[in-house]
Amino acid sequence: MSAINIIVDGRTLAVEENATVAVALLDAREYAFRTSVSGEARGPLCGMGVCYECRVTIDGVPHRRACLVVVAAGMRIETAAARA
Repeated sequence: MSAINIIVDGRTLAVEENATVAVALLDAREYAFRTSVSGEARGPLCGMGVCYECRVTIDGVPHRRACLVVVAAGMRIETAAARA
């Protein structure tokens, strides 16, 4: 497979095309996708869209489940964990 570039929290990452956002972030050693209401780091748990723990902002749209979205070249991803 070939790699594409995405932007995560302002930095460019080369990731495998056709991977989900969750897989791309985990491969890049990004484990905290959001924070809980009590401030704890959260990341993917189920990997199939049931738990909602992997929510990120993708191209300005908040609360997207990273495990259900396939990466696209130039995609901009913001993790709530980066803002905490």
